[in-house]
Amino acid sequence: MKFRRISSFIAAMLLVCSLASCKKTGKEGEGSSNPTEATEAPTEEETEAPPTEPPTLYPDYPISYPEITTQETGDLYEAEYAVFNGELKISGEKKNVPQPATDRYGREVYIEVFSGEGYVTGFGEEGKNSVTFNVEAPSTQHYDLAFSISSEVAADCKVLVDGRELTTFTTIDDGEFTLITLYGVFLTEGSCEIELIPLNGDIKLDYLRLNNNTTLGELKYSAGKDTVNKEAAESAKELKKFLTENYGKYIISGQYCSGSSNKELDLIYENTGKYPVIRFSAMHNSGDSFDTAAKDIKACEDWYKKGGIVGLMWYWEAPGKTRSVYAEDTDFRLSDAFTETDISGMSQEEIKKLYTSGKIPEGCYALIQDLDSMAAQLTILRDKGIPVLWRPLHEGSGDWFWWGSDGPDAYTWLWELMYKRYTDYFGLDNLIWIWNGQSDGYTVDKNTFDIASVDIYLDSKLEFGSRFEQFAALQKIVGPDKLIALSECSCIPDADAAFRDNAVWSFFGLWYGKYIENSRGRLAKEYMDKDYIIHAYNSDGILTLDEYQTLLSGEKLVPEYGTEPSTEDATEESSGDETSAEEYAE
Repeated sequence: MKFRRISSFIAAMLLVCSLASCKKTGKEGEGSSNPTEATEAPTEEETEAPPTEPPTLYPDYPISYPEITTQETGDLYEAEYAVFNGELKISGEKKNVPQPATDRYGREVYIEVFSGEGYVTGFGEEGKNSVTFNVEAPSTQHYDLAFSISSEVAADCKVLVDGRELTTFTTIDDGEFTLITLYGVFLTEGSCEIELIPLNGDIKLDYLRLNNNTTLGELKYSAGKDTVNKEAAESAKELKKFLTENYGKYIISGQYCSGSSNKELDLIYENTGKYPVIRFSAMHNSGDSFDTAAKDIKACEDWYKKGGIVGLMWYWEAPGKTRSVYAEDTDFRLSDAFTETDISGMSQEEIKKLYTSGKIPEGCYALIQDLDSMAAQLTILRDKGIPVLWRPLHEGSGDWFWWGSDGPDAYTWLWELMYKRYTDYFGLDNLIWIWNGQSDGYTVDKNTFDIASVDIYLDSKLEFGSRFEQFAALQKIVGPDKLIALSECSCIPDADAAFRDNAVWSFFGLWYGKYIENSRGRLAKEYMDKDYIIHAYNSDGILTLDEYQTLLSGEKLVPEYGTEPSTEDATEESSGDETSAEEYAE
């Protein structure tokens, strides 16, 4: 059967599973929710150098997953023959409706509005009823699961595979049967149960179609080695080159610290025998004070001296009368600060004159004052030759932070102002720029960022896996010439799944608080148990501090995972009159 269109779920996953989960309530340790806590330093002491011998030696874990055998398939499972869980019924009166097409004789071509003998309905709005498809996977490989669904309301639907929750998607609300496709679901050969549960709407479910996936094979690791700043310092160029040369071979480990101590890094070492490579800090200004940011700068310097990589982000309190990072808690509006005058290369005195003469808004001058204060902190690292993974204006497409809440035009203007002022005016040649806008609509000039990243927080009950959906969606937005990174996460990605799914992130950054540490200062178990984190830090697919230093010395790690990107064209099975995923996404 041919239907009106096909929905591209993989592009939506970037927002469904990452952006929506990043808007927090301010509870301790929840992702990007509490910038103040990110700067609280337990002590002023300098961090100790990593011990020469780990407290416990753990075995190396090679990358392991079942052998994949690609086999074309397009099996269709009618919902009316599936297993009903609840008081469901089969409905559907056969009728023909015209579609906008004619045959070679000029006659209208007709399609049936549903497949088979009917569709299943009667789910209700309480999320108690479901349909289970008994599926036979012909081989061990990745599949696309396409559900044909009609709904008058935007209903959330949960999908489980053999009882384990896979994901939740939202239906189209126009009453037309639409294919909603989950791309790249890994199934082993043989029988499995795929259950669909509408959580809050009485949908019409027609069928499930099982296709062999082709999109994951299109993911590439061909990012350029050069920095976007052509005048970058040698240390920054070397770091970018290292990241690029090892892209697709390893996932570089990273951990956020809640203050200027290394307690989270030490906790990882005590439990795994390994240190992460990247020490991430979330800097924070309190009004016009940048004192806590200065402590983070010093901690970065110490970690770099110990042989690691440093990463920085900025919880920028808006320069309004009520200062906050959150749009709802500040009176500052970025759109009110906009100016068409290029002030990026002007001195503060020149900009102040423009403000006092009424040629630029007050908010614009206030932005420059904050930008310059942070630049002074970053200059300290530049003068010491320390390269920085710099991620400003994070989670831009979300409406929770003030820099993104006024829309993409204001966001991209502020990004360009910061990039040009920091790069050209202040000469901050040590920055490797990370764009974390997380949406096609918030994409900035590709010549102003080196790395594209996404933040992903999932419920602790969900299996984190590789998060290939977001990897693929982000690469589709920025192209294969940019590194793709997992800049914040609630769990370390599964390295075995990442290599299996061809979604090898450049690096990950595990958030602090409950994601790594419990209230007693011990390893938290809510999102990862101890065995999981031990396996992760001793996996041959995840690069740790000692291994990073080995690679810098010119030695090679054996075994080395990762493959050369395929140059073969992938083909997708598609009926002739279906709207393509790309067209629908637009």
